[in-house]
Amino acid sequence: MTQLSTYSRHIAGLVDSIEDESFPQRLIALLRDLVPVDDATIIAYPETTLPVLEYFEVPDNSGGSTLDKFVMGAFLLDPYYLAGSRDHKFGLFRLRDLSPKGFKESEYYKTWYRNCGYQDECGFVIPISDEGFVNIALGKTAARASFTARECEMLQDVYPVIESLARQYWSQALQPAGGINLRAQLHQALEAFGSSMLTEREAQVINLVLHGHSTKTVADKLSISMETVKLHRKHAYAKLEVSSQAELFYLFLDSVMSAQDYAGGDTLVAYMQPPPRPAKPARR
Repeated sequence: MTQLSTYSRHIAGLVDSIEDESFPQRLIALLRDLVPVDDATIIAYPETTLPVLEYFEVPDNSGGSTLDKFVMGAFLLDPYYLAGSRDHKFGLFRLRDLSPKGFKESEYYKTWYRNCGYQDECGFVIPISDEGFVNIALGKTAARASFTARECEMLQDVYPVIESLARQYWSQALQPAGGINLRAQLHQALEAFGSSMLTEREAQVINLVLHGHSTKTVADKLSISMETVKLHRKHAYAKLEVSSQAELFYLFLDSVMSAQDYAGGDTLVAYMQPPPRPAKPARR
């Protein structure tokens, strides 16, 4: 069977399943027949609610899943999410196209990508509605494996068809749901993280560190020296009572995930408060 006939067969199946729950699985099957991949994930980002995992695989070497933390807040730091939500960049991208220098040293990369076993990632970011989009992530997990230029070209060539089919399948699901805009709240929480305890400059440095920027890229973005960046980071870590980027990352996640009825501001305000003391028994 030729590649064209295989492709045509897949497209026919996708068109027939456009209103069926099997569509995401069929879509991954098509992409796998075009380009060899070891792992695949489809994440839908509705306009106002938390991400929805439409398709996910657990690689044998993953050591477990971090998806609970991902959908509750870690996605805010993901380069593919930032491409669609902040930068409105859509199309096919490799991870290295979207991530800042030094990203592989960030705690986000170590927690998410290493846990998935990824050596390289190539993914689609597809607009569905005004603020809703879908990320189709394809990963290679074999040692030193990476997507070739020919494989990327193949995926780029089929993007218009994948985009059209994805729009039809997810168009209704990713529309605004009404009520509280959880995504907007989480963006606000990320921007305000640490602001109750840090100076404005310290908070800026910490925000960039969370996004995976190296000391040099933080310095470049803020137009300050690398030594000044290190000093601000040292002071911020001391105030937040963390000693590493790993502890900072989990402090951010824990504070966001534990926020109840978030009404704005720094989530650390409520997170750092001591638990209320139990009431003393009444005297008789």
